Amino acid sequence: MLTSVGIGTEAVWEAIKKGENGIAPITAFDPTCFNCRIAGEVKNFDPALYIEKKEIKKMGRFIQFAIAASEFAFQASGFKVTNDEEAERTGVYIGSGIGGFEVIEREHKILLEKGPGRISPFFIPAPIINLASGHFSMRTRPKGPNSAPATAITTIAPAIGQSQSDHNTEHAGRMDRCGTR
Repeated sequence: MLTSVGIGTEAVWEAIKKGENGIAPITAFDPTCFNCRIAGEVKNFDPALYIEKKEIKKMGRFIQFAIAASEFAFQASGFKVTNDEEAERTGVYIGSGIGGFEVIEREHKILLEKGPGRISPFFIPAPIINLASGHFSMRTRPKGPNSAPATAITTIAPAIGQSQSDHNTEHAGRMDRCGTR
């Protein structure tokens, strides 16, 4: 978990038990022109703890969060992709309500102030939602379905539905190959 009260399951659980509240003044940007100036920000997140330094600039913050959270989940599960068969049967579904708007905003500002030649070559891949699951797949080596539903709060529904559909399709294909349908 990456939350406004902590990073990692143990830290978050301890904060919850203590009744800590992660709502505080916004620090990620200047909120003075907004009516609301408080939020539940993830603070003290260091992407270098989870991602190679040279890769960080290629990703929006939401991708960095997705990789860190996915690493936590993957490690907690104890699952490892150890052979090609497991790799083919293992997929990655990471959903997000929205992509890297901070990247779009930053690069737009650079475009206006410095011109198109100064825009980052990583501008297009950095905010794209499906690169959260793509980057994690490259790290962990699954070769099965890879998807990044962008359905906000309901993201879990298509992930579960698609995984069940993929399982049924794979199972039906295996039965066809065996001649026992």
